[in-house]
Amino acid sequence: MHLISGERFSGTDCSNKQLEEARVSDVVLDGCRLTGLTIHGGSLRDVVVRDCRADLVSLTESGLERVTFEACVLTQADFLDARMTAVKFLGCDLSGADLRGARMTGCELRGCTLDGLIGVEALRGAKMPWADIVGAAGVLAGALGIEVLEDGTT
Repeated sequence: MHLISGERFSGTDCSNKQLEEARVSDVVLDGCRLTGLTIHGGSLRDVVVRDCRADLVSLTESGLERVTFEACVLTQADFLDARMTAVKFLGCDLSGADLRGARMTGCELRGCTLDGLIGVEALRGAKMPWADIVGAAGVLAGALGIEVLEDGTT
């Protein structure tokens, strides 16, 4: 088990690190490379992840509490069965991210790209600005099985 607390990392490369059951609290990651980072069954509390490349990151079965992802690339990130409380995604690219089995309580998404999001139903209970909801209408409709007709199509 890894314990990381009260640290600030700037420009650090943590690509492809494996941190089983890591406990991360009061940490700021700024401009770091997190591609392929795996924290399985861990916990993140009071963490800020800002302007990081975090594609293919895996937080399977982890607990996230008061975590903010700001301006991060989270493409194909894995949040399978994650428990998220008061997590914020601000201006992040979540294209192809996997939320299957995730549970969100008091979470917020603002200005995020959700194209190809897997497990869209995990967004139940999340908060989004109206403009973002309209922008994600295709993703949300697809999750509900609504077929979009082109104009003039019968």
